Amino acid sequence: MRIFLAGLGVLSLVLGVIGAFLPILPTTPFVLLAAYFFARSSPELNSWLHNHKIFGKIIYDFQVEKAITIHAKIISISMLWLSILISVIFALQGRVWLQLMLLAIATGVTIHILRYKTKD
Repeated sequence: MRIFLAGLGVLSLVLGVIGAFLPILPTTPFVLLAAYFFARSSPELNSWLHNHKIFGKIIYDFQVEKAITIHAKIISISMLWLSILISVIFALQGRVWLQLMLLAIATGVTIHILRYKTKD
């Protein structure tokens, strides 16, 4: 199980790194997910990620200060709503209950993200 969780952590971190270069893929959620998996699977990888000169700051801000940068908030909420609206408009035509459910979830996630302090 530890190897599986470490693998998920590596995959999440790779997606986070790719997200640093692709505007469609957010970096912060994937780095936080990698931190979660590494904390449960590998003390070495967990320590490495927490001490990383770029990713360590993201994790510290979220875990200790309970804050998210304005850039991360804007990107994550924008990508959330873009993907939800594409699904609602194009993929779920005629399934009103699914459309409403997705919109409700997106609203809840948006409120959750906005409730975190904003880090400068």
